[in-house]
Formats: sequence, structure tokens, C-alpha cells
Amino acid sequence: MQKILPSDLSHRDRHQLLLSGVAPRPIALVSTVDEAGVGNISPFSFFNAYGSKPPILAIGPAISAKTGATKDTWRNIMATKQCTVNVCTYSMVEAINLASAEYPPDVDEFEKCGLSRVNASIVTPPLVRESPYSMECVLMENIELRRDIGGNGNIMLLEVVCFHVSDSIMHDGQIDPRRMDLIARMGHDYYCRISPHSIFEVHKPGVPGIGVDALPEHIRTSVVLTGNHLAKLAGVQYLPMLDGSFPQFAKDFRADSVQIELEGGRPDAALFVLLSQGKQRDRGIRHKIAAAFLDQNKISEAWQTLLLE
Repeated sequence: MQKILPSDLSHRDRHQLLLSGVAPRPIALVSTVDEAGVGNISPFSFFNAYGSKPPILAIGPAISAKTGATKDTWRNIMATKQCTVNVCTYSMVEAINLASAEYPPDVDEFEKCGLSRVNASIVTPPLVRESPYSMECVLMENIELRRDIGGNGNIMLLEVVCFHVSDSIMHDGQIDPRRMDLIARMGHDYYCRISPHSIFEVHKPGVPGIGVDALPEHIRTSVVLTGNHLAKLAGVQYLPMLDGSFPQFAKDFRADSVQIELEGGRPDAALFVLLSQGKQRDRGIRHKIAAAFLDQNKISEAWQTLLLE
């Protein structure tokens, strides 16, 4: 692994190294107006949520390292104390890219990138019609980052005073991320798309688990089970005991071979074959079957398979 000190890099290389590793990052499309009423929209991937009571966001509009110029967004929020933050979907990506260009302050990026305005309810800056999720915000605090050493960063803490959520992304009273089609920023010119097949669920532990350190050695040192597998096994509250009734199969249960059944996503059938052949002591195969159970979030079945000797 390479060791890289920030001081050894140019600003450009340091910037890209940071952004390539801190990824993917959500993109805030921030809408502001200046004191004369001229509109501005600009995307920021230095963006996240930092509180919920009250709801607090932060964006990071930086001062240009080349020219020392401040962002229109930063100046507008400092002057008016208001903005809207709009999420970015795949259908908006080219318009967002266009809005990121360095237009003069008197140029309205809404007109340039083709996105549409919608009046906000509380603040003056408009919402972006094409965004399915928008927030009206007021400035809470601006934090300058290391000006003592010439730092060019800012953190603008924004309090959300109103949410706008499209019905199209709602399901059973909550936002369904599979309907949003969000994009996120990587390093350099790379983006990623949060499509339905890339979304998965990980449920938070209800109780403290036994921990990986408490797993039996043959499980903890397995060459088959991955770190994710071990963490799932270690999430149980107590170390399980072998259940003499496991496994149970119907009389007409049929299976082919361990390998074929594993490839077909049927760890129960693979276990049936293993037991039918009297090879339950084959630890390597049992670990493969347990891994397949774990991939299906069948924690109990995986444990019982591992405990079979």
C-alpha cells in the first residue's frame, strides 16, 4: 500500500486523491439568488446531512485555488441567508454538468442548463422542478477551513425549513430509493448511478452480537467465509448450539450434486447431498454451504450447517 503525504502533492492531485477515495458522494444542486434577484444553480458533491432535530445539511463551496475567487453560491447564501437544495437524478446529469461551468455572476444558470423553476414556500430561491426531492434551507453558520494556512474550504451549515417530496418516489409512506434513480460523484470525471439492482438492505443489529472474536477458531480462520459472512455469524446474541432436528427434508426431496445445487442457489439441497453421502465432516464443503445460506441471510441455517460434524 502506498503512503502519500498531502504536502507532497500539488493542489490538483491532492484534490483528486481525496475525492477518489471519499466516494461515492451525494450531489446537492443548490439554487440561490443574489441581492438583485439574479438566479444561480450549482452542483456540490461536498454535501451531506449532519442533524435531524433540527434537520441540518452542509455544503462545501470552496474558494478557487487558482484565482482566489469565491463561488456565486457562497456569496449569494452569505448575502441572503437562503437557498434550496435539490437532489440529482440520472435524467438531470448533463444539465447538472452544464450548470457546473464557470458562468459570470450575472448569468442565470437555469436558463443555460434548461432546468425549470418552481416557487418555494418559505425561501426566495426557487426549487428545481426536475428534482424529485428538494429542501428549502436557511443559513445557520459558515465555517472557514484553515485560513491560517491558506485553506480554501468552507462548510456552510444549512437548516432545512421545508421538504418537498414527489409522490413518484413514495411507497407505503416512505421514500423508495429504487424509484429515485440518484447519481453520485466519484473522483475525476467519474459518476455512479444508484439503480435498483445496486440497492440492498442491511438491518441494524437489535442486540449486541457475540463479535467475530467469539467465533470458534475453525469458523474465524475459514478460507471460505468472507469478512461479511463472519460478521453476519457474529451478530447473534449467543453462540448457537447444534439443533438435533436440523435439517429436515420431505420424503420426496431430491437433489443433484453439491456443486450444481450451490450454483443454482439451493444450499439446502447441497446440504441434502452432503448428508446423503455421509460427508458431513467435510468442513470445507460445509463452509461453502454455510456461505450460500449467509448470502441468503439464512443465519440460523448457516450456523447449524457449520455445527454439523
